Amino acid sequence: MDRTLFPVLVFLLSVSSAASLEPYDLLYDTAVQAFSTGDYENVVLYMEAALSSYAQVRSSKVRCRLRCQDQHPFDGTFSDLRFFDVVLQRAACMNACIDEKLGSQSVHKVSEDVVQDFHRRIPYNYLQLAYQKLQQPEKAAAAAHTYFQANPEHVEMGQDLEQYKDLQGVEENHFVDREARPHQFTFTKAVKFYDRGDYEGAAALFEDALVEYYKADVECRALCQGPQGFEGHDHLRYRYSLHELVSDHFTQVLHCEHECVRDLATRPGRLSPMENYLPLHYDYLQFAYFKVNRPEEALQCVLTYCLFHEEEEFMTENVEFYREIVGHEGKPREEAAWYLRRHRQELELLLTGSRIMGVDFTEGNYWSNSGGRDDSNRIPSGTNGWMDYVPISEKKNASAVVSLQLREGGPLLYDGVKLVQNSLALNGTQRVLLDHVISEEECSNLRGLAHAVTMAGDGYRGRMSPHTPNEKFEGATVLKTLQYGYEGRVPMRSARLFYDTSERVRRIVESYFLLNSTLHFSYTHLVCRTAISGQQDHRNDLSHPIHADNCLLDPDANECWKEPPAYTYRDYRCDRVNMI
Repeated sequence: MDRTLFPVLVFLLSVSSAASLEPYDLLYDTAVQAFSTGDYENVVLYMEAALSSYAQVRSSKVRCRLRCQDQHPFDGTFSDLRFFDVVLQRAACMNACIDEKLGSQSVHKVSEDVVQDFHRRIPYNYLQLAYQKLQQPEKAAAAAHTYFQANPEHVEMGQDLEQYKDLQGVEENHFVDREARPHQFTFTKAVKFYDRGDYEGAAALFEDALVEYYKADVECRALCQGPQGFEGHDHLRYRYSLHELVSDHFTQVLHCEHECVRDLATRPGRLSPMENYLPLHYDYLQFAYFKVNRPEEALQCVLTYCLFHEEEEFMTENVEFYREIVGHEGKPREEAAWYLRRHRQELELLLTGSRIMGVDFTEGNYWSNSGGRDDSNRIPSGTNGWMDYVPISEKKNASAVVSLQLREGGPLLYDGVKLVQNSLALNGTQRVLLDHVISEEECSNLRGLAHAVTMAGDGYRGRMSPHTPNEKFEGATVLKTLQYGYEGRVPMRSARLFYDTSERVRRIVESYFLLNSTLHFSYTHLVCRTAISGQQDHRNDLSHPIHADNCLLDPDANECWKEPPAYTYRDYRCDRVNMI
């Protein structure tokens, strides 16, 4: 075994590169500097180069990780030594491959702020302004459209797009999303074909969308194999056992891969995925194939849909309808069956890992069956004609049926706490505004603590600006804060104050609303919100979009449904303000 490992370790140190790619953060910074001096030609030159470099870094990582994974697979003769041998072989392969494609990896270490800028498509904001100055409205329109797709709250950009539409020489086909994800783009195009009754064309496009989806899934999972640092895994530095360290890292990788389902269903700039996204492909397909008289394919697709929603009555009726036509049982598609088996196996491992490692894990509702096709005529149901699609406003919501006796006005428990406004004054139920929950000194202490421990994107899946592109969010959990106190990076007294303040608020809420059961925490977060310089001019939008917190607002039914992706697990939310 030693003879196998030694050359690998030497190779890790000795490999060199013949290629060299300019790091995208350097190109990006050069473009921004050019913008500040009004050198718009160089803005375009360096920003386009930065986008190209960013895309090449991503694609190189995907290709290299997939290649090395294929070249050095885990086999059946599994042992500790064999495991670490494969890990080292893959590491050597990865280093050689990426060095060959990109050059020295050290120059491609990019700060989290720059990574977030590219995720938020900030380069396209600069590009559209530069192209506008250079009198190239077609390219400006494309850049503006690309930026707006990921930042729909940006009022000024929306106004710019309307102006571009009125410019001579700018046509509808110039408004393209340069960063469109192929699987989502093809799916959207397929839905348009479907809506206008072109079922043959729709079926072909939905099939293409599925190919692109599974390809994107492979790429997403490959990108999970890099360094990890997920929220809730800060305990890692206290683990000294080798197997604990390895288990923790691979649990994070597995969690990242498992979340690719959510990532692939989430549109740019959105927090929540499209409902029922992957199964919906097969729903559309089965109906499209039915309309073009291809019952064999329709049966296969409806059986595939039922893999995700086994208890859906109208679909099981369709299965019987198609089986009666084709004369046999039929089988679901193997790629979807394998995909779902893997997803469930990952879930079992994650639940096991969360119990062993002491890390909370909650399974997301990845394909809620409340998301359906928008057409009112759903699908054939036996020989009884058509089945109506039930919109969300007509659904029964168990949590809405429960009649709660809402009370308030209980004692505030602590001296000095003042009631400012109650539910009536705040135009709602179970609402309260309090003052002097903490003292001026405690507020100042927490403000100083926030500047020391918060990190951009913490608590928002790494996204620095999760709600609006005009603000930066930095956060920290109680665990992270206490950890900093334990290490001496912040005063332990300040770290303890964060926890004690949260507990104080919990007790006040429990008492004031006269709850007859104990109120438990689901999440506590210390957050700093900062206005981003240069993005506040000519704004007339809200700094934070209005949204329902623990339910999905349905204005047509005048109801708020307690369903994912809303935060259904919490009943009260407490915000502490005045930390300016």
